[in-house]
Amino acid sequence: MTAPSISIRHAEEADIPGILAIYNDAVANTTAIWNETESDLDGRRLWWRERTSRGFPVLVAADEERIAGYATFGDFRPHEGYRFTVENSIYVRSDLRGRGIAGLMLAPLIEAAEKLGMHAIVAGIEAGNLASIRLHERFGFREVARMPEVGIKFGRWLDLVLMQRMLD
Repeated sequence: MTAPSISIRHAEEADIPGILAIYNDAVANTTAIWNETESDLDGRRLWWRERTSRGFPVLVAADEERIAGYATFGDFRPHEGYRFTVENSIYVRSDLRGRGIAGLMLAPLIEAAEKLGMHAIVAGIEAGNLASIRLHERFGFREVARMPEVGIKFGRWLDLVLMQRMLD
């Protein structure tokens, strides 16, 4: 299957309900997000404002009708020594996964990190999510760590794969 007609742009406040729906679906139904508690509209709005106020992008993939996915990055870790490393997140609406939409968002996300003067971008991926691992490999990320059983969701232990791409 191919991607429907999709445009990639910076998220606007009006996009937050669509972002929220995708986020909450991932929380409820996948191991892509290791949270077990869904967010609410105010929480996602605050998240969006915090990201964008710091110059971090929140991109959306939009088809003719609604948000098809979103991508962003934020601090890798909160300590000053990590200030030039960011961690990316990419999520696609469940009915559109596997159609290349994540790849459409990853390229401009990498470009945004470069423009902000970041040195490295990291992706933390559940080890069973081979589609995400392969996507990141196609964009020059390489596996740098595999951490067994560091998370739990749906009553099972999850392994974390850390992938990294140098930017400068």
